[in-house]
Amino acid sequence: MSTPESILKINNIEVKYHEVILVVKGVSIEVPKKGIIALLGANGAGKSTTLKAISGLLKHEDGQVTDGSIEFMGERIDRMGPEKIAKMGIVQVIEGRRVFEHLTVEQNLKVGAHMRKYGRSVKEGLEMVYHYFPRLKEKRTETAGFISGGEQQMTVVGRALMTSPKLILLDEPSMGLAPLLIHEIFNIITKLNQEEGISILLV
Repeated sequence: MSTPESILKINNIEVKYHEVILVVKGVSIEVPKKGIIALLGANGAGKSTTLKAISGLLKHEDGQVTDGSIEFMGERIDRMGPEKIAKMGIVQVIEGRRVFEHLTVEQNLKVGAHMRKYGRSVKEGLEMVYHYFPRLKEKRTETAGFISGGEQQMTVVGRALMTSPKLILLDEPSMGLAPLLIHEIFNIITKLNQEEGISILLV
């Protein structure tokens, strides 16, 4: 079982797609409570697959953890569905800035609130997101498909925050962004970790 200091423990997992294609083998990671861990590796090394194994999204791609185990707060989750995992407090921000393009920024944020099992009200959640991402407050009535790439990335991270997460999985949060924006977003991620106590695993 996980030690009291770790919120997530990945024990020597193996992941296969379609029961035959081996994508990940022998991966072990431990994320401490209120910690930030970065998973490094070349393109195609299985980083995104590892995040999907944690969040349960593998099941939607005919993938599964075929060996090893994943524990969250001492409970094994690698056989659970993604909805149950999300309600435990794990949220994944998928690469590619997946906003709902025809909704406003604020409507995008409110979508995240429907996944929360506990925590802040919708109003309190929005106030918290706008505190960390003041630019989103300025853009809250604009259509998400027309804001900049950096603002879209802020929106998807903000939407994740609306779920009242204990652990955020960030997949390539800096992809395609200008260096200044990357610096700004990572500063905000660090503040979220320090001030809100959210554990973060990023690739």
